[in-house]
Amino acid sequence: MAAAASFFPVFSCSHRRINSTNSCVSSRPISLSPSPDARVRDMAASVAFNPSGNFNPSLEDLEGDSPKVAQPLPPTVGRFEILINNEVIRDLDLSPVHKIVENISHDDAAAKVKELLQRTVGFAIDYEREDPSDPRELTEFPDLRLWFVRMDACFPWLPVVLDWRAGELARYAAMLVPHQMSMRMGVVFNPEALELFVMKKVFIVYPWLKQHKIPKPRMKTSDMARMLGFGIGDDLYDLIDKHPNVRSCS
Repeated sequence: MAAAASFFPVFSCSHRRINSTNSCVSSRPISLSPSPDARVRDMAASVAFNPSGNFNPSLEDLEGDSPKVAQPLPPTVGRFEILINNEVIRDLDLSPVHKIVENISHDDAAAKVKELLQRTVGFAIDYEREDPSDPRELTEFPDLRLWFVRMDACFPWLPVVLDWRAGELARYAAMLVPHQMSMRMGVVFNPEALELFVMKKVFIVYPWLKQHKIPKPRMKTSDMARMLGFGIGDDLYDLIDKHPNVRSCS
């Protein structure tokens, strides 16, 4: 593959249609800021996801003197914390997550889901770099990303209960979606990969919320998608309701 422009479309507006639905992509900055020494990688391999609708930023765009992206808000008080460290990551150990969601499949599952949604969930990551001078962000370490891949496979609904205001959803997405880090723009996602990620989560989260009788599941699912810059239309939910899963997502 050559330049990004050859396989990633550049849009002159901030909306993009999702095939077979009336949904659209609404460009929105992702508030997950890099460390000061974050490195800039091959520009030809990435595209930006930003308010101007420019999905092919130049090096100047990524490293310009404009104000940096806003920092996330502090963690929600009283949220559930999933504690992970190098040992947990190395062993692909999901027990820290099981401790938080252990009652999710029992008789009181609906009550547990409501509690998770109310208190939210966050990650406390104690990751020791082999080289203390390694400038990479946490979302750039393959072993940590692999742990998140396994965790997401086992708990695909987890994004909806994360502490969005504190940036947990953006970090979660960055663990699973190709991206770059920009001092000015924060996380720079591959927009097509991010679109696939968000749509998959919509197809999982919406039936899951309905299964647990959570009020206004469409609104909650749309709020999740909107946090990553996507607007979801009712037509998509109508299609999901018209042809529900034979086996509900759990």
